[in-house]
Amino acid sequence: MKSVIDLFSGVGGLSLGAVHSGLDLVGSVELDEIAYNTHQINFPDMNHMRADIANLNGKDLLKAFKQSELYGLIGGPPCQGFSSIGKRNVKDPRNQLFIHFFRLVNEMKPVFFLAENVKGILDHKFSDIVDKAFNYVVEDYNMLSPVELNAKDFGVPTSRARILFVGVRKDINQCLGTTSFFNINNSLVTILDAFEGLEYDNLFMGDSKNNNHVWITLKDIKENSYAKSISQRSFHKVGNEQGKIRYFEKKEVTGMIGTNHSIEVLKRFGQLKPGQTDKISRSTKLDPYGLCPTLRAGTSSSNGSFQAVRPIHPIFNRVVTPREAARIQGFPDWFLFHPTKWHSFKQIGNSVSPLMGEGILKIINSCLEEK
Repeated sequence: MKSVIDLFSGVGGLSLGAVHSGLDLVGSVELDEIAYNTHQINFPDMNHMRADIANLNGKDLLKAFKQSELYGLIGGPPCQGFSSIGKRNVKDPRNQLFIHFFRLVNEMKPVFFLAENVKGILDHKFSDIVDKAFNYVVEDYNMLSPVELNAKDFGVPTSRARILFVGVRKDINQCLGTTSFFNINNSLVTILDAFEGLEYDNLFMGDSKNNNHVWITLKDIKENSYAKSISQRSFHKVGNEQGKIRYFEKKEVTGMIGTNHSIEVLKRFGQLKPGQTDKISRSTKLDPYGLCPTLRAGTSSSNGSFQAVRPIHPIFNRVVTPREAARIQGFPDWFLFHPTKWHSFKQIGNSVSPLMGEGILKIINSCLEEK
């Protein structure tokens, strides 16, 4: 059994990628209560743990998830302290969680591990943190050089660069190398492809505490399209029953929540050309035939609760909805997020694209299977 545990799981972007790549997701760990609850909603048939990774040890984690051994340990340790758009404080306590991920690899000895983070983590100022993390695994694992990949190369309609840290246990014969990740042949998916079936301007306005208030019916979606393919993958241990029934039987989705813009803002947005940025809001108008810039998550309540800048719809003079953002990130239409815009965008912006996660884990698993 190819059992995998997802640390720092968030709402489950990488979790979903693991399931769709054919791996057996046996557990997830997440500290944030709202993200933890959302993961439970979308992965009802698996084990969940709400905990601080820094306070866990590998033996207890394996026991909690009823595993004697582990095929893979995956996760995206918090990136805020490393990100180029943040303060980049070396002493940010969240940076230590990157080290704890590798400590748990050392304690659990999975066949492989995969950690994901932003490009900024490779800056020299963070080298002591990275070196300390690697010291936990250098003896037992063959580590690849950090690999930079972009979500767009995995058929995701966004330019979102990420750094991968991958290692395979030294007693396992395998053919995995950095070049394994560069033989990807996916056609470019555009914003126009992503928004198929969501051509709505008259939306529910405001936030709702009840998802039943914001279900809308999809318009026609072509077979074999991006919009349909992201929702047609495997459902083993995945999917809220209500979300799946309403999507597959009624063609309904949640998250099409509009934003109240003033007349002045609507006028400014209407004057923008595709790719141009509004000078006041700093929102960029999406090019229907292009890609979306990296979606941001905003900040938590402990850091000011700032809402992330949202891109502007390529046709309608408004910022995108949570469901449109989820399409951009590659989440299925039946996947349920928090019913409010603020938390939905935070959850989506913090996530690894499920399609990118699926593609990466398929490459790793395939190379391990060859031997």
